Amino acid sequence: MHKNILIVDDEKSICQSLEGILADEGYEVQTAPSAEEALRMMEEEAPHLVLLDIWLPGMDGLEALKIIKTEFPQVRVVMMSGHGTIETAVKATKLGAFDFIEKPLSLEKIILVINHAMDMMRLEEENVLLKQKLTQSFELTGKSPVIMELKEQISIVAPTNAWILIMGENGTGKELVARSIHRRSRRSQKPFVEVNCAAIPEELIESELFGHEKGAFTGATSKKRGKFDLANEGTIFLDEVADMSQKAQAKILRILQEKTFERVGGNRLISTDVRVLAATNKDLEREMEDGRFRQDLYYRLNVIPLHVPPLRDRREDIPLLVARFIHDFSLKEGEVEKTMSNEALEKLMRHDWPGNVRELKNIVERLVIMTPGRIIDVADIPPLQKTENGHRPETADIPIPSDSDSLREARQDFEKQFIMKKLKEFEGNISRTAEAIGLERSNLHRKIKSYGLDARPDDRESQPS
Repeated sequence: MHKNILIVDDEKSICQSLEGILADEGYEVQTAPSAEEALRMMEEEAPHLVLLDIWLPGMDGLEALKIIKTEFPQVRVVMMSGHGTIETAVKATKLGAFDFIEKPLSLEKIILVINHAMDMMRLEEENVLLKQKLTQSFELTGKSPVIMELKEQISIVAPTNAWILIMGENGTGKELVARSIHRRSRRSQKPFVEVNCAAIPEELIESELFGHEKGAFTGATSKKRGKFDLANEGTIFLDEVADMSQKAQAKILRILQEKTFERVGGNRLISTDVRVLAATNKDLEREMEDGRFRQDLYYRLNVIPLHVPPLRDRREDIPLLVARFIHDFSLKEGEVEKTMSNEALEKLMRHDWPGNVRELKNIVERLVIMTPGRIIDVADIPPLQKTENGHRPETADIPIPSDSDSLREARQDFEKQFIMKKLKEFEGNISRTAEAIGLERSNLHRKIKSYGLDARPDDRESQPS
């Protein structure tokens, strides 16, 4: 999808000259002879960038700039003027202009400024996407035969544009596989956009996927770009694709076939170029037989199938995964890295792990927090109880305080209670407590302060110098 530029100038020759040059650079260009006309056009379709003359008939450029930055804050505005002064340039910048160019125009400078503005927009979009889903690493951890085979399959399919269906149980790492494919693809410098199909209400699926125009429905106070729009030239990841309604499946199928869509409340076809990765924990062939998944969508998505193995089929990877999780958690919390004894690892390797890698990660984080010493031994591991069918709920043996609404809150409650217990054991001595639980003294002091706990000064601190 090309980037759109709107030129606002009452001099027809300037508009024609700029339109020709920018079209040659690959931009879609529109022109307007006045600020009023430009604002009307922007209501229909907001451009990515506006070249705005200051001296215009009727509303002047500075007044128009104020309105644009209020109504369309995401739009970059480059001001132009044949009577430019430093004072005017400063005023325009304070009002939110991206840059200021004096007339007579230097076409070379205009192209340079526009390209710079577009690069900035691309970086901002990527940063938003990264903040939405920050992943430290895209590499699969493990050296088991099934994981080595999966890594080999990824290395073969990733550089292509083929659509891929990733199948596996909950918690096996299907999203990690999708991100690994994107990172190794020719689209790696473009966006990776995740869509959790199970989490979007049916009535909002069109707005989420395709975006909507201002005023399209109650609450649509501004235009919104949809997931397919954001993923243009990149990769879109349809997670839990089997949990979509039949209506949503039909909408997805249409855009995958035609590679065009309309925003909700709009009537203009927008083309898109995306690579589609989909994931599911369900048996799609059975879902089709039961009439819950469209057969035509299945064959459209299932160009190349990849299977992510459950953890019970790759038990030899557990020591590597444990070491990885301990390292990552210690790094994130700024704590001394602990180790796990061979006996403890053997106990973990005997478990079936119905929650797969996600369950193992939760258990390891709990052990890092709750184990007093620097070595996690077999006695520190809680009972890994199984249900009648051989599996156990992920949190069956993890008592979560009733007033905790999230994993983060529960973890903080565990940590607070544990630190209180150890401080009491060492009579409030921070240095001895920190040494016993394998935490840097400064980190323990910070946690004591944040939890509002009581601790007496260390003996060595209270001695006269």
